[in-house]
Amino acid sequence: METDKTPPPALSYQYLPPLYHRWKWRVLLSFDGCYLFLYLGRFNFCPAARLVKDELDLSHLEVALITAMLLWGFGLGDLVHGRLSEAYGLRLWVMLGAILTTIFNWVTSFGTSALTLAIRWGINGFVNAASWSPGISLISQWWPRRDRGKALGITMMAAGGAMLMMWLVTGWVAAEFGWRAAFRYPPLIIAALGVIFYLVTRDRPSEVGLPEYIEEDEVSASAESVDKERLRGLGPYKRLLSNPQFQLACHVKGLENVARYGLTTWVPLYYSQKAGLDITSTVLVTMALPIGYLLAPVVAGVISDNLMNSARRPMIMVSCGISALALVALALVPATNLYLGAPLLLVGGFALSLTPMAALAVDIAGRHMAGTSSGLLDAHGYLYAGLQAIIFGVVLDMSGSPWPAVFVGMAATRVLSAVMISFVKV
Repeated sequence: METDKTPPPALSYQYLPPLYHRWKWRVLLSFDGCYLFLYLGRFNFCPAARLVKDELDLSHLEVALITAMLLWGFGLGDLVHGRLSEAYGLRLWVMLGAILTTIFNWVTSFGTSALTLAIRWGINGFVNAASWSPGISLISQWWPRRDRGKALGITMMAAGGAMLMMWLVTGWVAAEFGWRAAFRYPPLIIAALGVIFYLVTRDRPSEVGLPEYIEEDEVSASAESVDKERLRGLGPYKRLLSNPQFQLACHVKGLENVARYGLTTWVPLYYSQKAGLDITSTVLVTMALPIGYLLAPVVAGVISDNLMNSARRPMIMVSCGISALALVALALVPATNLYLGAPLLLVGGFALSLTPMAALAVDIAGRHMAGTSSGLLDAHGYLYAGLQAIIFGVVLDMSGSPWPAVFVGMAATRVLSAVMISFVKV
């Protein structure tokens, strides 16, 4: 006997049943728990870079090229994975990204030169991206704009925790067992968690017989009122890339990543070279940076949702100002002054993550284009992140390691970001 599988009608968020709210937290925390370990297979090159550089006799530029290949591979993946996951399944894409990340970390661990590492690491970046924008889209199916800053703030906090987790685990494994082991054994957990995530979550409320929420915020409701026929194929790309506000937001995200991943890329080498620290001491000092990444996002999300009526721009401008000052201070303080350097890394990391850019992208696009919008925003971020690696790598190789110029350059991008975001009225 056939049963009626027609989904229940959508309801205002405040009238959704208790089971809906249990499921929305289940989806959010399952993704965040999975993502907490994902950087064990993405940024694990950074704390191990000194060991790789010494063993393979690499230059700063070669280290930068390997890093840039990961970042550009991730950016390229962002361009397609969000849209593909909207068509073929959000949680499926997250799981595939996790499994393939584990596989390509193993493949990369057998690299013997800058070229073999760079190619494999670039492919790893591409497959790893399959776990980001589909996950953001999945969360957006369950969380409307009124609470989205908080939800995605918790997700960004998990990303900050992932950076800290990677810093400690990869640093310890690389120091004890070598950099190749760091690419082989910690990433195994990523594949296992990807499978678990697939089993315990669902893409949308209707898949478990629950009503969808009605988006009542004007910004996202307007985006979601578009005829669904216009969202087929390349439709979402056309709509988003013709939106000047969204284009500006993408470039602000790109400039943000110049500083965020500029610090992630170069700080370990900076303190190991200029302060003479070994890998263990370097990890202990520089983990102040991922601790800052961990603490700030949920603060930004809650403040923007509860005190600013889900406006994102004010928090982004605050982030730009504080992080610019911290970066200038890092340029002025000697690397050997660890008592000032570590707190400045903490403040800089905190300020850089005090920016609800992920929520802003979904706010502009609405839930139906959330994967595409998150992917496009993030793709710009990783394009810029890869460029910083190359530019700063060339500067450091050509000019006798002028580290203060690197930090001042990052600070300048934060000032420019503040100017640009002032024109985004979301």
